[in-house]
Amino acid sequence: MSTSPARVQPGSFLTLHYRLAGPAGDIINTFDDKPATLTLGTGELSPAVEQRLLGLEEGTRAVFEIARGEAFGDRNPELVQWVGRKLLAQMGDPLERYHVGDVVQFPTPDGQGQYAGAVQQLGEDKDGDGQPDAVLFDFNHPLAGQPVTFEVQLIGVL
Repeated sequence: MSTSPARVQPGSFLTLHYRLAGPAGDIINTFDDKPATLTLGTGELSPAVEQRLLGLEEGTRAVFEIARGEAFGDRNPELVQWVGRKLLAQMGDPLERYHVGDVVQFPTPDGQGQYAGAVQQLGEDKDGDGQPDAVLFDFNHPLAGQPVTFEVQLIGVL
């Protein structure tokens, strides 16, 4: 009696290698490291990415081209915000030195999770102490508003 390979369905627990890339290259790539494990439907992947996994058989390797903005939404200009030094000190290390391109983790208001912002610009140092008075962060997903290449190798499906 032969059993067919397991197929991905909502709520499946997956072990997989995956790569998400935009026009500028990879944002995440697990192929050269240990595989990722996740449960479909828990928000670990965007709904558009999860949709591509549904119905795939264990052992499948596939590449999907996802249209601009579909995977992580469009860029929202309201998510580019200045954060004052006082708030940065409250949320993290008051001695932290920020540099353009840094990705900084912030706690969610309820303290249960985190979200990330990428440093876009440093404000003036009016105090002359080497610290900017504010930092401009982009809280959009790095692939928001971009076409996305999603490559996957399904190792295990439970």
